[in-house]
Amino acid sequence: MTHSNGRVEYYRDPGAPRPTVVVPLVYAVVRDSAGRVLLVRRLDTGDWELPGGRVEPGESATDALVREVAEETGLLVDVQRVAGVYSDPGHVVRTGRDGEIRQPFAVCFHATAHPGTPRPDLVETCEVNWWPVDDLDHLSVQPAVRRRLRDALFTPERVHVR
Repeated sequence: MTHSNGRVEYYRDPGAPRPTVVVPLVYAVVRDSAGRVLLVRRLDTGDWELPGGRVEPGESATDALVREVAEETGLLVDVQRVAGVYSDPGHVVRTGRDGEIRQPFAVCFHATAHPGTPRPDLVETCEVNWWPVDDLDHLSVQPAVRRRLRDALFTPERVHVR
């Protein structure tokens, strides 16, 4: 269990509350020509994660991904292919805003960025950075995000379903 500012994230914690809603989410695993990975730092918890977020009504998953990455990083991306689908009921998040208990239903995509300089939105993200894969183990990253990263980076030819 990890928490900050009212947001509590549980990953395979037997004491976690039961989810009340399943939330559709999309995330981008964006790599540059040097093989680095684009990550954003959450403003509320300080954790690093893949850019992305909720799919809104009337949006496709890929449209939501492009919108969320642009909002959080200032970069436009081209969606390449699915990296994985994650719906583990052992991963739940209690939000700080409304106390809702969410079970993420996350689809991760491989994506490439258009040229540009990443910048945080200062609403959800306080930092954006390209990280060498060798530096990722030293970052504060939630276990579910770390799983998605490892899957996409170390077996990118597979579509992971967890």
